[in-house]
Amino acid sequence: MPPPSAAADPEAFIRAHTAPGPVPLRPDIILWQATEITPIWHATADWLEHHAVPPPFWAFPWAGGQAISRLIADEPSLVAGKRVVDFAAGSGLIAIAAAKAGAAQVTALDIDPFAGAATLLNAALNKVRVRTLVADMIGQKLPGTDIILAGDVCYEQAFAEAALAWFRDLARAGITVLVGDPGRAYLPSQGLCRLASYDVPTSLELEDRDVRHTDVWRVPMD
Repeated sequence: MPPPSAAADPEAFIRAHTAPGPVPLRPDIILWQATEITPIWHATADWLEHHAVPPPFWAFPWAGGQAISRLIADEPSLVAGKRVVDFAAGSGLIAIAAAKAGAAQVTALDIDPFAGAATLLNAALNKVRVRTLVADMIGQKLPGTDIILAGDVCYEQAFAEAALAWFRDLARAGITVLVGDPGRAYLPSQGLCRLASYDVPTSLELEDRDVRHTDVWRVPMD
């Protein structure tokens, strides 16, 4: 393992602890990600804390993001020519899918600087251009945005409630909002419109099954 100072350089840390590999539901997209043979796969919470590394959500292609990225491949007109925001972007999978589908502008938004670094590395792997923004934008207006895409944001109650309330405000302002979710605990039981469903291959190291049925929902404008 590298010394603690390695965490001060997110790009070097990502290169040292993950490896490029295809996304199961989008094998045309390659991401730096954790695998059974990479160091971060076996890291403990104590080890991450010692190295000043936040939980590495950016190191995995989560089911909700995979579903949205697949929908974009199936229906590229959702994003083609549009200004796209990938919210809680993590690895930047959705942002990269949007860029590959011809989005006019893509911003990957996350509060974790490691996610920002991972997104830029992954965009370079896939030869697309993605802008990153490391900030907490919940509750803020997003001028110059046509569509916001969010995968796996309903895993924690307070965050899910804040994000969904914000999404509804954005939808009322005319922004298309899509949410990919594999049945997380805090997904609203009503008030969303299902657009598509996919069976997403996952790892038993991350989930309680090796395939998760995952829906993509649209937040209505009313």
